[in-house]
Amino acid sequence: MTTLLMVLVLLAGAYLVAVLEGWVSTGRLRPAGPILSAVALLGRESLLPRKPDRIFFEVAPPLLLVSAVLAFAVLPLSPGLIAADLATGALFVNAALAFVMVALLMAGWGPDGAYAMVGGFRFLGQLVAYSMLIVMPITAVAMRAESLVTTAVVESQAALPNAVYQPFGLAAFLVAAMAVCFLPPFDLPTAPGELAGGVMAEYTGWRLAVMRLARAALVFTVAASVTVFYLGGWLGPVLPPWAWNAIKTLLVAAAMLLAGRFVPRLREEHLLAWCWKIGIPLALFNIFYVGVLLLVVG
Repeated sequence: MTTLLMVLVLLAGAYLVAVLEGWVSTGRLRPAGPILSAVALLGRESLLPRKPDRIFFEVAPPLLLVSAVLAFAVLPLSPGLIAADLATGALFVNAALAFVMVALLMAGWGPDGAYAMVGGFRFLGQLVAYSMLIVMPITAVAMRAESLVTTAVVESQAALPNAVYQPFGLAAFLVAAMAVCFLPPFDLPTAPGELAGGVMAEYTGWRLAVMRLARAALVFTVAASVTVFYLGGWLGPVLPPWAWNAIKTLLVAAAMLLAGRFVPRLREEHLLAWCWKIGIPLALFNIFYVGVLLLVVG
């Protein structure tokens, strides 16, 4: 029952992310927009490229969706409302998100098209840039909670959320969160106007619908992880715990969608340089800073 409820919450979250993305892109709030787009895509023929690698081409969209579902399964929505309360839940989020790279590389290689392949290998380079910025901030979060259990991470923020306790970790994790969702300015794998959709260019019909659903679910999952790791999850006064979690997650998702609209797309080499020369030293400093705070303040 809990698992089914979590799946429904993820689908509802993906729908709301799609509504927010439409509002950010067009300036108009169209609640029925995602549903109409899905119906239109499902009604169209799903074409195959001329010489695809059929396994890679077919598996990539559902694999991207599975990655988002697996990561969401270990994130608590309220006390007792979690699909899998693993002892290594925080690290499991990182492990599940690693399959995003596999899915996009398969989506790039499968169609045997130039734009898609360039998009897939661009994301591989993007992964090299952001991957450490996911693991290292999670390490500092686990240090404070003295546990990798995600519910314990939330409870450790009862006095002060990690967004205030370790702001450098939040900054690094947010950059990585936007990169793993390939949101602007980290949309190198799709690059509208440059790669004509990149890894999504060769998908049509129901396959494109699954791909877009997976991406929206991924954005919601990553926003939920920011809420759990840095914003105190369900903690908050007056409102029910699930309501606080939902409000925080949607605000984070809206911020992620909005932020990139005001920043030009980064080139691959610039992203690598920024992440390795600035991001990783910042994340290392955050671990040291949190360690000192734990020793001095407790």
